[in-house]
Amino acid sequence: MRHRINTFIVPAPFFIEMLLPACIRHIHKPSRWNHIPAINLRNRRQTVANFRASSISTASTAEATSVMAQDGPTIQHPLQVAKRLEKFKTTIFTQMSSLAIEHGAINLGQGFPNFDGPDFVKDAAIQAIKDGKNQYARGYGVPDLNSAIASRFHKDTGLTVDPEKEITVTSGCTEAIAATILGLINPGDEVIVFAPFYDSYEATLSMAGAKITCITLRPPDFSLPIQELKSKLSKNTRAILMNTPHNPTGKMFTHEELDQIASLCIENDVLVFSDEVYDKLSFEMDHISIASLPGMYERTVTLNSLGKTFSLTGWKIGWAIAPVHLIWGVKQAHSYLTFATSTPMQYAAAAALRAPDSYYEELRKDYKAKKEILVSGLKSVGFNVYPSSGTYFVVVDHTPFGLPDDVSFCEYLIKEVGVVAIPTSVFYLDPNEGKNLVRFTFCKDEETLRNAVGRMKKRLAPK
Repeated sequence: MRHRINTFIVPAPFFIEMLLPACIRHIHKPSRWNHIPAINLRNRRQTVANFRASSISTASTAEATSVMAQDGPTIQHPLQVAKRLEKFKTTIFTQMSSLAIEHGAINLGQGFPNFDGPDFVKDAAIQAIKDGKNQYARGYGVPDLNSAIASRFHKDTGLTVDPEKEITVTSGCTEAIAATILGLINPGDEVIVFAPFYDSYEATLSMAGAKITCITLRPPDFSLPIQELKSKLSKNTRAILMNTPHNPTGKMFTHEELDQIASLCIENDVLVFSDEVYDKLSFEMDHISIASLPGMYERTVTLNSLGKTFSLTGWKIGWAIAPVHLIWGVKQAHSYLTFATSTPMQYAAAAALRAPDSYYEELRKDYKAKKEILVSGLKSVGFNVYPSSGTYFVVVDHTPFGLPDDVSFCEYLIKEVGVVAIPTSVFYLDPNEGKNLVRFTFCKDEETLRNAVGRMKKRLAPK
């Protein structure tokens, strides 16, 4: 998706006037400036911001954009972005959500609930704000949240971690991933990822200058191709970046697969960055943290967040857990990315993580019911639906409907059917590997899911 940026170029005398103290401007204002109309403070700030943005000098091959000068002709400026990010466009989630709004489509694409999180967590945030916990938090997390994370991790994995030395709180798991990669990966280091993968992985690895090696998980079960993993590990492999339960496929790595990964990492002295944000949304088997396997905690960074489990994705509270020798790099990167995370929300997150086991049991029960509505509906429409053992996503084969690729199908689905899905080709280094697949989410209320299925039954038919 291409964007056009409107920037106003300010005449030099006017820009100088804006920078002068008010008292000087009013004492002496040359007559040659009198023709310039007054602007309000809000517009003035925007003009200054745009001026500064347009003054950045970076090499770019981006398209030229129209810029309207305030006093005359239109001039051209290129969109500017560092080379490390030139290949990355507007995220597919933004594109699809914009189309959804334009066409009034039901959004089963982007993975955010259309219902709110639990009251006891929201009440804790309100109380923290009222109690004055509104200034910068300690960089690596308020003590109460660090302790709650350590307790929850111990309960889930049996591992005891030091909340003061082995945990860093971040602005969502996406920042935890970025801080881990930027803090522990050097330019030229090889990092192995399993495709399809969350799109921020590739972008952040590119920002770090890493060499990305991709191993594809293939339908119908998206199992680990262990021989391919063995063949691609080398002396240059620094880390494996993995995700279980797995977005977008819903796959959960089995105990056997995790054992195989662990053995190879120990044998080849490779780190693991394990994204486990969907750990509480496991339906067919128990979630296993790879850090809990023998010999793995010392070489693993475990990444997680609050948003998926408590339906509070907008809070952006995440964390990284790792031994001291690894968390140090994560902390260093985090301190220069965001420094600290929202203070009152951290106190509320601590209350959330102390929820009784019954909360998680009800959560799984609720999502299993939603999953059944969507999966049975998609099958009745005519999709080839692949198994999903965890997360709140389902991947399907769209080819029965005769569209040439996933992007074409998703655009048709939005414009002609009124339902949003996400094309999975964006989750692969080679987009052709995902062109037959699209992803739906069931993190919506049951009425929304039934309405979406109803639209597809009426307006979509296999060819």
